Amino acid sequence: MTTTIPSLTLVRRIKAPPARVFAAWTRAEVLAQWFGPHHTKVEHAEVDARIGGAFRIRLIEDNGDRHEVGGRYITIEPEREIAFTWAWASMPERESRVTVRFRAVEDATEITLTHDRFADSATATRHRRGWTESMQRLDAHFTTMETTP
Repeated sequence: MTTTIPSLTLVRRIKAPPARVFAAWTRAEVLAQWFGPHHTKVEHAEVDARIGGAFRIRLIEDNGDRHEVGGRYITIEPEREIAFTWAWASMPERESRVTVRFRAVEDATEITLTHDRFADSATATRHRRGWTESMQRLDAHFTTMETTP
């Protein structure tokens, strides 16, 4: 019997060049402007974007609840790909993996995000919502920058 390990893949086009989109994922001050589901904001972000380097993000929900996630970078290919481990501070034993690929397309960057190695399908479903909303916020971040004088 083969057991399927749950995963998710999202594809999104962001109207910005790969260098700027890559920086949005690898610079803490930019990541803090867009990361997280709609009902959250980044309270603190640390990013050491190099192979073996770590990241830590603390989110605060509108209701005041706090959540912290972190991991280590596995792959860093500027403007092409990043991959990192992913574990919530409340469940460090449930480590998964996120891979983000960046591809230049016309006047945009196509992002393919794959999050795999989930403990179960319910966790994958919750993360799909979180990543979908984060990608919407990333898109809005660049859209807002485009229209700001």
